[in-house]
Amino acid sequence: MKIALINDTSQSSKNSIIFSALSKVANMYDHIVVNYGSFGADDAHQMTYVQAGVLAAILLNSGAVDFVVTGCGTGEGAMLVANSFPNVLCGHITEPADAFMFRQINNGNAVSLPYAKGFGWGAELNLEYTFEKLLSCEGGNGYPLERAVPEKQNKLVLDELKKVTHKDMLTILKTMDQKLLKDTIDYRFFKVNFFADCKDQKIAEYLQSVLNKK
Repeated sequence: MKIALINDTSQSSKNSIIFSALSKVANMYDHIVVNYGSFGADDAHQMTYVQAGVLAAILLNSGAVDFVVTGCGTGEGAMLVANSFPNVLCGHITEPADAFMFRQINNGNAVSLPYAKGFGWGAELNLEYTFEKLLSCEGGNGYPLERAVPEKQNKLVLDELKKVTHKDMLTILKTMDQKLLKDTIDYRFFKVNFFADCKDQKIAEYLQSVLNKK
């Protein structure tokens, strides 16, 4: 599984801590982590929590990655933006139990964490333990066991509901604020990683055209 790490600029000072914890756990299960930043408050490319959610949706809908770990100060903003897009099911998790239950009950393809609120002593351990519960087992088994069957059914119902409540991603990309879109993707780490991994040629071609505009 290919996993993207995305955090907004307000939490960029913690990017290396998050990347280290996520990579340590991902490597145990032969997953690959691609770091999309933001990497520092002084970087030329600044990323808001809105852009983090947009980027998560682009990466998932294009097939460039299979899973996204994102977040912001509280984790709420990035989650809300990500969930406003099709084919994205993003959970807000703060601890290992959240990660386990989200994986088993909702089996989404993205999570958003708070990187400011409650990020104190032992935060790196909480991250590591949380990622272990998120990645160490197959998702969608239901929880608790006596509720496994209806929980699996609820997930299927939610998947079908999202299909009729969202436009397709390419239409969204073409009709959304084009400055916001370009500001989101116009940086080196996106260009290097995304176009190498993207599996949707139409999305790739459109985003390249956006980048080519003056």
